[in-house]
Amino acid sequence: MLCSAAMILVGLTGGIATGKTTVADMFKRCGAVVIDADALAREVVRPEKPAWRAIVNTFGRNVLNPDRTINRQTLGHIVFRSRAKLRLLERIIHPRVARLQARLTRQAARKDSDAVIIYDVPLLFEVGINTRFDKIIVVTADRKKQITRLRARNGLTRAVAIQRIRSQMTLSKKVQKADYVLDGALSKSILRRNVRQLYKTLRTFA
Repeated sequence: MLCSAAMILVGLTGGIATGKTTVADMFKRCGAVVIDADALAREVVRPEKPAWRAIVNTFGRNVLNPDRTINRQTLGHIVFRSRAKLRLLERIIHPRVARLQARLTRQAARKDSDAVIIYDVPLLFEVGINTRFDKIIVVTADRKKQITRLRARNGLTRAVAIQRIRSQMTLSKKVQKADYVLDGALSKSILRRNVRQLYKTLRTFA
């Protein structure tokens, strides 16, 4: 746990394309401090940073865009076809993201000792950081919805979309480990209402 006695640190996770980003934005509108693991991951792999150099050395310069930034789509095609390569990438990125997240959490706590801090992290359980949080929220959606969203959002084939989904822990296992579950397939109006109710509950712990 990375929080003070007053604030509450909440892990927000779920399956790919279940609606975590939408839920995180709703929590932010409620007043929560939201830290986005994907944004931190993009930060730590900026050109010439240690993680960037490690990725280039491990996967080759073909994963770079012309401006030398990491081509996430190309890298994704490589690692999602091999669990071993995916784990290699995770070992490069996750420790650095964790350090940055911890620093941002401390900064938020100093600014507001009663803050509700939501850490939006897709692979919370997969990388074993669930013990760091006071509460964990899992966002779910049915498999059909996940596939449809992935294909529309990332331009993937159905087979590749299913491969991405299967690369993560199953939603059923995540739900078993959750303190709270939100259905990301609901209409936005109902989901927004559920988020507001949950935020009020979380505020009672802060």
